[in-house]
Amino acid sequence: MHLFLDRSETLIVGKIAESAASLGVEAFVVGGFVRDKLLGRPCMDIDVVCLGDAIALANAVSSLFSPQPKVSWFKNFGTAHMNIKGYDVEFVGARKESYLQHSRNPIVEEGTLQDDQERRDFTINALAFSVKDVPLSGAGQDQPDAVYPAENLSIIDPFNGIEDLGKGIIKTPMAPEKTFSDDPLRMLRAIRFAAQLGFTIEADTLLGIADAAHRISIISQERITDEFNKIMMSKKPSVGLDLLYKTGLLKLIFPQMVDLAGTAYIDGKGHKDNFYHTLQVIDNICTTSDNLWLRWAALLHDIAKPATKRFEEGTGWTFHGHEVVGGRMVPKIFTKLKLPMQENMRYVRKLVELHLRPISLTKENITDAALRRLLFDAGDDLEDLMILCDADITSKNEAKVKRFRSNFEMVRLRLKEVEEKDKVRNWQPPITGELIMSTFNLQPCKEVGLIKTAIREAILDGQIENSYEAAFNMMMRQAEALGLANR
Repeated sequence: MHLFLDRSETLIVGKIAESAASLGVEAFVVGGFVRDKLLGRPCMDIDVVCLGDAIALANAVSSLFSPQPKVSWFKNFGTAHMNIKGYDVEFVGARKESYLQHSRNPIVEEGTLQDDQERRDFTINALAFSVKDVPLSGAGQDQPDAVYPAENLSIIDPFNGIEDLGKGIIKTPMAPEKTFSDDPLRMLRAIRFAAQLGFTIEADTLLGIADAAHRISIISQERITDEFNKIMMSKKPSVGLDLLYKTGLLKLIFPQMVDLAGTAYIDGKGHKDNFYHTLQVIDNICTTSDNLWLRWAALLHDIAKPATKRFEEGTGWTFHGHEVVGGRMVPKIFTKLKLPMQENMRYVRKLVELHLRPISLTKENITDAALRRLLFDAGDDLEDLMILCDADITSKNEAKVKRFRSNFEMVRLRLKEVEEKDKVRNWQPPITGELIMSTFNLQPCKEVGLIKTAIREAILDGQIENSYEAAFNMMMRQAEALGLANR
């Protein structure tokens, strides 16, 4: 396992070393940057621990660059931050921390590098190297992109983090109960790293998460949701979501999702576990899209199944209307989790409400009217809706899956044919409310809406052509039926 710094990183760390030497302080690069460089992953965040005044070091580093990067500093915390060549570089004084039981705000004291490493969340994030190991003069200039392998940078590794990296293990440097009690957000970070890196959480550490799960209540919803979204954006979100479920954290932060878990049997008839079905749908989405909100639509597409579950004699388990009830639940969930409430929420709600429509079309003789309605309702989100519906096919019966996919492809082709013929996607009826009001000398009223709806439905059902003339004639007929023609 080798650590390589590219040209820009070598330059930045070299300048930090030069500044530290001029101030007579020691400085170390520590944490996620070291971890990711050893793993060969890109990382644009560099955390610097200084045995001295971190703000003074940051200002000295800034002065060595032209133009000088702006230094943002926080005197109360003794930290400073700047952006250098696209890298977020944070400076902090070495410290040790202690916590009160009901607060995650630590009591901070000056400390050593060892103190700082002991307060880190995981062994793989407690790795460090001294900046003085990087040459001071001309660092990174006119040299190959990868010039400093691990042999030239002595890794300070007090908790065998490199060994854990090699084994793919997430483990706390101190006792798990202390690590998670001090900062409960670390429980979510452990699960997020497991999902992102494909690592395994060490047994005692995993047990520590389950034992300390209740402590998550002192963390702000914004920070919880940020970690949750990072899990959702991992290569295989099901890893993290399953760990959240098994440790009890999911019950505390997103109980509606836990309600999906489990199966029930009556008269030998059962239904699938909708929790694990949902995880599979999300993973399926991830193979074709990195759209976070499409992943959220997958997460929530069956969220109302517990509320709509019924057992019907002769039929078995049903979930009638779960797409409609689920759509109504979306705004409440977004509000509770403090997710964006404008376009993203409406997009997710639309996909939840429509997710059965394309699949239902495979079970009947598809009419042009049904296809026009789907094109009209889905609009620009039709492709994402089709991705979601395709991902929703998770049966273990291969013949059934093959049949579903074949029918699904037929729906895709028919949608394309109807759209090319009728142009109703993102379509607006040719008769506007303003035209209706001006023609019949009306103010906004119920009759205007009735006429508009009648015209739209007639075009979608294929009763009249999608043209201004046909729509205008129908407007006149509808107005006459409503007693408005002579106004």
